[in-house]
Amino acid sequence: MSLTLRTISREQHLAFIQSLPAASHMQVPAWADVKAEWRSESLGWFDRSGQMVGVGLVLYRQLPKIKRYLAYLPEGPVINWYAPNLDDWIQPMLAHLKQQGAFSVKMGPPVIIRRWNADTIKRGIQDPDVKRLRDLEADFIEPRAFEVADKLRRMGWQQGEDGGAGFGDVQPRYVYQVPLANRSLEEVHKNFNQLWRRNIKKAEKAGVEVVQGGYQDLPEWQRLYEITAVRDHFRPRPLSYFQRMWTALNTEDPNRMRLYFARHNGVNLSAATMLIVGGHVWYSYGASDNIGREVRPSNAMQWRMLRDAYALGATVYDLRGISDSLDETDHLFGLIQFKVGTGGQAAEYLGEWDFPLNKLLHKALDIYMSRR
Repeated sequence: MSLTLRTISREQHLAFIQSLPAASHMQVPAWADVKAEWRSESLGWFDRSGQMVGVGLVLYRQLPKIKRYLAYLPEGPVINWYAPNLDDWIQPMLAHLKQQGAFSVKMGPPVIIRRWNADTIKRGIQDPDVKRLRDLEADFIEPRAFEVADKLRRMGWQQGEDGGAGFGDVQPRYVYQVPLANRSLEEVHKNFNQLWRRNIKKAEKAGVEVVQGGYQDLPEWQRLYEITAVRDHFRPRPLSYFQRMWTALNTEDPNRMRLYFARHNGVNLSAATMLIVGGHVWYSYGASDNIGREVRPSNAMQWRMLRDAYALGATVYDLRGISDSLDETDHLFGLIQFKVGTGGQAAEYLGEWDFPLNKLLHKALDIYMSRR
């Protein structure tokens, strides 16, 4: 099967995404507007009959002082990764990106290699010999994912540094997901651990209310988010980023992004943003105040978001990045501990891959990035 690749319109790109069961929120055309500091392009793959069979959102970041670009396809492209002729998909893309002035290509195949169930992870946490998820036997392994990795290596792609929890510019290699397909809400709730169920009940008893917010509530979101940033020692994104995200994503699809607040006695204690693409729903950003933790607002909010995702017909509720560390002294351990309580699964993606089109500039970028 010979494939051709060309630039497509945003309308064509969106129509293709809408025809799929799901795709990453970073591969919808509107994501280009969220990442306003990058130049962007929508790519389409076409088969012999002229039918579109794949799409990709490319973000171009210019190198300081020269007209050469890093081309980035976050959690993409959206193609048939298990095609026996993966080369026929990838080569036209590399040729096109080179023509566009790219010196290096970075992509994140949306391919899951392994999954670990909550019970397996809990056993791992209790075992002093287990330090990382990888030390545990996975409950599910996708053999085709290893073939994809082999093919990419043979083509000259290099596996990026392990992003760990993916905090920063790389996307998470490990994520935590609650599968919803073919399950009742009762089953999902039953799978929560005792502490989660108790905390949800506690919040209900205390009268915690979970409400949806709109664009006008983003400053209140920002207030909670900045409190969180101070507490957890990270650099917060500005309010303008979330305003742009809201406008861009919800202009494309009025149900692409949602905002939730958990409040008690009229005071907002925690907040979260939720993203929706087809049957895949993400809890994307979370924030909470330092007060009111005893009424468990975060558990109440997650349960409401999960129920809403279920009502939308979602097949997966994705709690996004975790670290693969199961060591209780690790500063990111609390994150996996909180998410494991939902009874879902940890999933490992193939990670991000780089293709240096110009080895010298690619090396220069590596040095530049490592100094930042």
